[in-house]
Amino acid sequence: MSNRDIGSEILQGLDEIKKFKKGQIKLKTTSLSEPSAPKVIRSRLKLSQSAFAGLLGVSMRTLQDWEQGRRAPQGPAVALLRIAEQHPEVFTDLH
Repeated sequence: MSNRDIGSEILQGLDEIKKFKKGQIKLKTTSLSEPSAPKVIRSRLKLSQSAFAGLLGVSMRTLQDWEQGRRAPQGPAVALLRIAEQHPEVFTDLH
């Protein structure tokens, strides 16, 4: 079990929000880069369209649409592509 004091952490977070709204502090922000094109990522992983689509949990038709520019990945798919690109070992360990 963790020795964290969740109540204290919540109160600290609320205090930070108040200070931020008053302009007394700046909050840490992180920008996420856009992943490379799905075809580029799939190619680096040396996977077939079928295998890559399966790992992403999308239909092969959807992957083909992405690769041919008819559609763009959205939401969680973008996050999965980012992971596949930045941490390919996750995907190579799965298949």
